[in-house]
Amino acid sequence: MTAWTLPSSTDVPRPRLNTERINTILRRLPPAVIYVVGTAWAAWLFWLGATGGLGAEPINALEREYGDVALKLIIAGLAVTPLRRFLGVNLLRFRRAIGVTCFFFALAHVLVWALLDLRSLSAIWQDIVKRPYITVGMLAFVTLVPLAVTSNDRALRRMGAAAWRRLHRLVYPAALLGALHNLWIAKGFALEPLILAGLILGLLAIRLPVFDRRPARRL
Repeated sequence: MTAWTLPSSTDVPRPRLNTERINTILRRLPPAVIYVVGTAWAAWLFWLGATGGLGAEPINALEREYGDVALKLIIAGLAVTPLRRFLGVNLLRFRRAIGVTCFFFALAHVLVWALLDLRSLSAIWQDIVKRPYITVGMLAFVTLVPLAVTSNDRALRRMGAAAWRRLHRLVYPAALLGALHNLWIAKGFALEPLILAGLILGLLAIRLPVFDRRPARRL
């Protein structure tokens, strides 16, 4: 009679990520779905703000919502390369749409702040100069502008691939500035801004040479 023994860790089946199936599904989705979902979500948030669905201070809430989505889309864009390198999930064809939609929400965030909240050019300038968290947020937005302008095939051809890639590394300081802006405006102890900042730091850290030794998978 054999003694009953617990199965070893090697005997227990481990769940595996079916990257082939995931990539097959992703290949069937057009990148335009990102634009459609982003536009619909922005419109829905605006509708909520206009109809009282965002609370007692709808303008401030709408401003925060747009900025929050923009920061999360920056994180999604930064995650594309690590997901492909380490998990084999290929989202490269969606990266441009993610970046452009990120800029769209960042622009909406700025426009709500400038046109609906302050409503004055002098007040806008005073806010940028006198409030450091506004200064940081505006720097993050300005950093995104050249990325949005050159997020097209024509700009890529005119600049050349190497110069285009160097320019688009501006997303790294933009992400850090956006995370700092988000932390700065949080009232009291807020866990979500800390988590978002940690994700950005982690996604930037794994791009350092010490973590960049594994070749990217070819799909």
